[in-house]
Amino acid sequence: MARDLSNKCKLCRRATEKLFLKGDRCGTSKCAMARKPYPPGVHGKKGRRPQGEFGQQMATKQRVKRIYGVMEKQFKKYFREVKDKPGVTGDLLMQKLEMRLDNVIFRAGFAPSRQTARQLVRHSLFLINGKKINIPSREVKLGDVISVKPSKAKKEYFTRLAAALQEKKGGAPSGWLEVIPGDLTVKVKSKPTRDDLDLHVNAQSIVEFYSR
Repeated sequence: MARDLSNKCKLCRRATEKLFLKGDRCGTSKCAMARKPYPPGVHGKKGRRPQGEFGQQMATKQRVKRIYGVMEKQFKKYFREVKDKPGVTGDLLMQKLEMRLDNVIFRAGFAPSRQTARQLVRHSLFLINGKKINIPSREVKLGDVISVKPSKAKKEYFTRLAAALQEKKGGAPSGWLEVIPGDLTVKVKSKPTRDDLDLHVNAQSIVEFYSR
């Protein structure tokens, strides 16, 4: 499976905003955007020329791709799958990205970043409805129950995670998910809506970009 091995801090600087690709580190003084809040390169401090409509659309697409860790081929495939469905195409595209297994693991608080969530899934540490899964891009469905494999639940990472989740006592940060901290289980209650996203994205501009 293809992966984006680009320097994560440079991706944030190129977008001129925090994309939170490194989890907790992004909220500390070690964050590259905190130290160098301008694009990388020798001319970074000088800023950039104002973008036209096409440039803004491309920048939005690139930003969303990087946030979810999706390559161009997969991203375009998602667009093709939703473009003819009834509803707002931009919202349907974001919904598809949100329902990736690696994103669900991240949203449930089981991983500090989507990148870490992908690694955990690839190592076959989770089950969906009791069946082993190691595909980060797997799309979850309504009623799916994602749990930590019992043989892995006693590992230090997960025992600490369970304790941390129980201390929060707030359930999942995303309303469409139900987290049971003691069992390290998350259930898909509904499909995510625009209100469930913590991203300020004009998804329709991505649709316009691909519709040219």
